[in-house]
Amino acid sequence: MASDTASETTDNETTAAVDSERESPPEKTRESRSAVSVPVSTIVAGSIAAIAVLIAIVLGVLLWMARSDIADTDAKAADDQHAEQVATDYAVGAATIDFKDFDSWVGRLKAGTAPELANKFDATGPKLEGILTPLQWTSTATPIAAKVESTDGGIYKVDVFVNVSSTNAQNPEGAQTTVTYNVTLDKDADWKITDVGGVNAALPTK
Repeated sequence: MASDTASETTDNETTAAVDSERESPPEKTRESRSAVSVPVSTIVAGSIAAIAVLIAIVLGVLLWMARSDIADTDAKAADDQHAEQVATDYAVGAATIDFKDFDSWVGRLKAGTAPELANKFDATGPKLEGILTPLQWTSTATPIAAKVESTDGGIYKVDVFVNVSSTNAQNPEGAQTTVTYNVTLDKDADWKITDVGGVNAALPTK
């Protein structure tokens, strides 16, 4: 009897152990599922954070580009305005003439010009004086408008329109004309004037 009892006890323990082994996989599966759910949520959160960072970077780049474009536009507008102002001041000075003070007019023609252009005015000065002095030529000028027509690197071409009121021995009552000056400036040479067209349009010719 004792032997039978011991055998039954052993059988029961063996059955319990088998049952325990059969029941354990579901518990491990639940644990495995629980363990997998944490990394997935972490990955999702990490992805969202990465996307947010990427969006912030893109927006920052776009904002920088927009500010850069605005700065470039403002700089170009400032350069255009400066070129137009320099050209206008020059044109008004060039169109203001008093035959009694010829040297001052030649000085205005040379003001702010490159050496090559200044030398040209020195060379043509005597010829112009021979025309203006006998005619007793005087003229004053007021600016009308100025516009940058083209740019090529640092070279600016500006058209300046001025109203010229002139008197001379042949027409003492005076006359008014609109004169266009084509002024070329070099930004890289401290805005020196390198060429001028239209100067003679305000002057008499033989």
